[in-house]
Amino acid sequence: MAVVFDEEHLSSYMAQALESSPEHPVLIDHFLDDAFEYDVDALSDGREVWIGGVQQHIEEAGIHSGDSFSVLPAWKVTREQVEEIRDATRRLALALEVRGLVNIQFATQKGLLYVLEVNPRASRTVPFVSKAIGVPMARAGALLAVGRSLASLGLPPERDPVDFFIKAPVFPFKKFPGEDSLLGPEMKSTGEVMAISPRFGDAFAKACEAVGTPLPTSGRAFLTVNPYDKKNLIPIARELADLKFTLCATEGTRQALAEAGLPAEKVFKVNEGHPNAVERMEAGDIQLVINTPLGGKSHYDEAAMRSAALRLSIPCLTTLSASAAAVEGIRARQEESTGVAALQEYHRG
Repeated sequence: MAVVFDEEHLSSYMAQALESSPEHPVLIDHFLDDAFEYDVDALSDGREVWIGGVQQHIEEAGIHSGDSFSVLPAWKVTREQVEEIRDATRRLALALEVRGLVNIQFATQKGLLYVLEVNPRASRTVPFVSKAIGVPMARAGALLAVGRSLASLGLPPERDPVDFFIKAPVFPFKKFPGEDSLLGPEMKSTGEVMAISPRFGDAFAKACEAVGTPLPTSGRAFLTVNPYDKKNLIPIARELADLKFTLCATEGTRQALAEAGLPAEKVFKVNEGHPNAVERMEAGDIQLVINTPLGGKSHYDEAAMRSAALRLSIPCLTTLSASAAAVEGIRARQEESTGVAALQEYHRG
């Protein structure tokens, strides 16, 4: 699978698809750019629906749900949007006469709610949601599938967790030299972790530590984003400057920062001169990378930089939504120390 941005990229991808599988059709979907995705896990007996949780993907639409950071309860969403998602979940589960578990993936773009897919089965997020809400949803789903009713299971009332629960994917990139860490519609993760905190930023920072890429609390942030992201990068860059990070950027991004009154050092791309971005990372001059490529060519042009960040364990963020979450994590780490508690204690309390 691939997200295609122009005719040149489409032609290139079609050539690869036909070479690998000439007898099968290629399916083309309309891509929702600048949209957010949601995962809902619910239980149904065909007459009633019980919703375990609505989690929001931190990355924008286009990243495989298994590769996305996600947060429960949903993070930046209105109460009205959550209620619309819950209502749609109930109507879909009942219309499909689901008996057991159901997973539905939604997206919102410009205030409109889209249904991406409905899976009348357990999903990989069921263990995560079950731990977050303290309800064994897989057991309940199995009982419903063999004829029990929701009313007979004695489930607690639906409610969102009080604290933030973050699901973070674990990737095998370091075991495959030369692999590009850029995420897309094909799933690459091989596991996941869960982090909990009353503060979103602290939970996100915990999750990053658990997957082996702890967020820096000081140093130099290297910024290089596509033209469409330059405007929305400004508030993130301003927050990084407020957090006492030194900013550096490739020329186009540096000019956008300068126009917004944010000074940044110029950093050469790999083929522009020396010392370039990779050499600066290898020298220990860069502690955080924000890189949002766009289109087929830029995805591959900047692979060397992302590969270097991966090899050197430098956090490399490829979406602005993940970058904004990382800024909150850095701020939380600078302001206070984190806490630890067993999951059993959390639900017992």
